[in-house]
Amino acid sequence: MGRAMTLRTQLVLLQSAIMLVVIVGSGVAAAWVQERAIRDAYLDRMVGVASSVAQLPSVVDAFDDPDPAEVIQPIAETVRVASAVTYVVVTDVAGVRYSHPNPDRIGEVVSTDPTAAQSGERFVGTQTGTLGTSWRVKVPVHDADGQVIGQVSVGILEAELHADWLGSIWVLALCLAAAAVVGVLLASWAASLVRRRIHGVEPDEIKSMLETRNATLHGIGEGLVVLDERATIALCNDAALRLLGREGDELAGVPVAEVLDARLEPLLTDAGEQQLVLAGERVLVARADPVVVDGRTVGTVLILRDRTELDAALRDLAGAQGMTETLRAQQHEFANTLHTLGGLLELGEADAAMQVIARAGAGGALSSLAPAEGVLDLEVAALLLAKRAQAREHGVELAVAPGSTLRPAASTAGSSDWVTVLGNLIDNAVDASGGGRVQVAIADDDTDAGRVVTMAVDDDGPGVPEERRQRIFDLAVSTKTHAAGLTRGYGLTLVRRVAERLGGDVRVETSPLGGARFVATLPVDRSEVPA
Repeated sequence: MGRAMTLRTQLVLLQSAIMLVVIVGSGVAAAWVQERAIRDAYLDRMVGVASSVAQLPSVVDAFDDPDPAEVIQPIAETVRVASAVTYVVVTDVAGVRYSHPNPDRIGEVVSTDPTAAQSGERFVGTQTGTLGTSWRVKVPVHDADGQVIGQVSVGILEAELHADWLGSIWVLALCLAAAAVVGVLLASWAASLVRRRIHGVEPDEIKSMLETRNATLHGIGEGLVVLDERATIALCNDAALRLLGREGDELAGVPVAEVLDARLEPLLTDAGEQQLVLAGERVLVARADPVVVDGRTVGTVLILRDRTELDAALRDLAGAQGMTETLRAQQHEFANTLHTLGGLLELGEADAAMQVIARAGAGGALSSLAPAEGVLDLEVAALLLAKRAQAREHGVELAVAPGSTLRPAASTAGSSDWVTVLGNLIDNAVDASGGGRVQVAIADDDTDAGRVVTMAVDDDGPGVPEERRQRIFDLAVSTKTHAAGLTRGYGLTLVRRVAERLGGDVRVETSPLGGARFVATLPVDRSEVPA
């Protein structure tokens, strides 16, 4: 198999072919127009000559002479020479010639039908006569009474018309040929320019690079979003569509602000800086890097990572660590209790030992969320247990209000929503309390509209000022900063979005403890209510 033509050769040939088709088509059209123009110009001349001769008094009067040719022939020849036509022939009604370029033909009947003399109308057309094929005009000659007494035929040979047309068409052909040469040169220059612009890459290489790029782009687990200079999405991979919750959609041409909820100006300005953004209810970590081509910034690449899954893993890890620490504390507590019991038994104080056993009860912190408290959903109960251990590490007392109730969720999605809302509210309350007290109250009610779960979290911190209560649920309102530099303030935004998705709401009030109270109302879909 021979080597394929280079891109430059293909471009030159394609452009040259297109240009030649246009030039040839234009040349044919111009030649046809030129031929019609020459023919129309001769037609106007012939009509003028024939009409003038037919109306000359001397010619009309000569028809009554014994020898009309004696008067008409000199006049016709003079007009023929002056007007540069092939012939001027005057005949009577029967077609007998009174003039002719060849005097020997005078007195003979014309070789074509005397149309004008018989019908009294003008005739224009191509006919073949004694002088050859000619483009001719025939007009009638009228006497003083208006009667047709003869005709004047003026014509020019088709050969002369063709010669005049060829004489003008050569100039047009030379111009078109020069245009074709210049066009080929320009096509070659344009092909070289295009090849330089694509860095000399051939079509097969472009195809291979495109396939490799697509395979790489869509095979990366991180979300990649390419933005142009106007912060409009130019390209995004499958992972980005999944993270943005827009799988199957075409986001090219959509402003990035429509799919991400964040202050994008700092993110796009500070290259390499990471920022938390929200896409629906999904928390993402975004980093922007500029796209520089030939020293010029032409866009931005936005790299997205899923923080939601990381937060879930961290919550699970925190829960496991809290339970481990609780078990370790219980181990020390039980060891101390056993040592005390052993000493009392050695001293023979059996009654005192029984009192110690009675005070120990069911065994400490792990039993403090017994089913009797009413929180029967295992995931929420486990969350409260883990958060209690975490709060204790910060010197905060986390208590569940008496009378709190929560029946199990009918699906893992329901438990997950409750854990998301309650976990974020407790984290904010513990941070705000700063060594005080946090109380959680949960109500699970059946109303006329259906089952509604209400979660209230109180703290004894500084509270939320009235002027900030409308903005506290906006993204990145919090002034706290993560150790890695990631701006916080997305937790309450996520809580509001979950509540609104479920058809409920979340609000902030003044707590009886002196700080803030966050109340989330979460309706439960009837299809998810356990029987």
